[in-house]
Amino acid sequence: MSFQYFKKIIGRASFERMKKCVDTIHEKAGKNKFLTYLDMGQCMLRYGAGYMDYMIFEFYNMNHKERKTYMTRVKNNKLLNMMNDPNYLDVFEHKNLFDERFKEYIHRDFIDLEKASRKEVKNFVDKHSEVVAKPSVGECGHGIEILSIKDFGNFDDFYQYVTSEKKFGVLEEKIIQHPVLSKLYPDSVNCFRMVTLIHDGIPHVLYAVLKTGNNGNFVDNLESGGYACHFDLESGVISGPAHTSNQEICEVHPVTGIKFEGYSVPYVKEAMELVKKAALEVPQVKYVGWDVCIMKDGPAIIEGNVYAAYDFPQLPDRSQPKEGLLKKIQDIGVKI
Repeated sequence: MSFQYFKKIIGRASFERMKKCVDTIHEKAGKNKFLTYLDMGQCMLRYGAGYMDYMIFEFYNMNHKERKTYMTRVKNNKLLNMMNDPNYLDVFEHKNLFDERFKEYIHRDFIDLEKASRKEVKNFVDKHSEVVAKPSVGECGHGIEILSIKDFGNFDDFYQYVTSEKKFGVLEEKIIQHPVLSKLYPDSVNCFRMVTLIHDGIPHVLYAVLKTGNNGNFVDNLESGGYACHFDLESGVISGPAHTSNQEICEVHPVTGIKFEGYSVPYVKEAMELVKKAALEVPQVKYVGWDVCIMKDGPAIIEGNVYAAYDFPQLPDRSQPKEGLLKKIQDIGVKI
């Protein structure tokens, strides 16, 4: 890491948040605070690990051999810059553009509100009793609403709401997920995050985690109180407990009482093939995190994220070896 880049990272650091991380580590593991600060600094210089990386991956319980296998904030940014051409990111960052480009893969009806006529919108909502309204740009499920025409006085009120009041970018047919996923948690679409990386023209699936909602929320993001679970792509089952954004671990879903580890999900192989095929649609963007739902008849892509999360697959599970994502990337042949 260059000295200038290190200065840039330090300049953006919040020492208040860093202090909270150190306090949390002290409370959780009994580590000496002064020595933790020193070790954090060393890990920043040696591995490009920020204080959040250090805390959530539990670097304080690892040796050098284990730490060097982990993808960290700095290394992930480097990989993003290596793999994703900024001139081709718009199609992933704007949901209306994404739906049009990847309509072969999303397996649901949609309409672009920036282009559609009033009559086309009327025909769309007449066809679909419930629709998902999304802003053109957004992440973590922010701003998404599930709407029904019956909740409005008439179509005029609905049209005014989606086009003028909220200025949504796209309306989509509501996804009906596979009963196995609804059984796990019925109020959200519980989807996979599958990350692909293209090397020498060949797409690879780096990892998958299964996300679920919680607390009545209809989105499955961790930022909205959801869970993320390690997933074994070979066996098609959840391979560990669930994790929250607050580093809490949950063995069973609190709403349904279903145990996470060992829970089997259908159409996993088909989902892998779907994202590998989709990854080649925009070959200038080689590192993508796909949100994939499983419907009754198979998988469908919800969206693609060009800032693929590197933290999900590296969250610590007591039953898993302390080996990070970086080793998998290097095994593919990509050097960071």
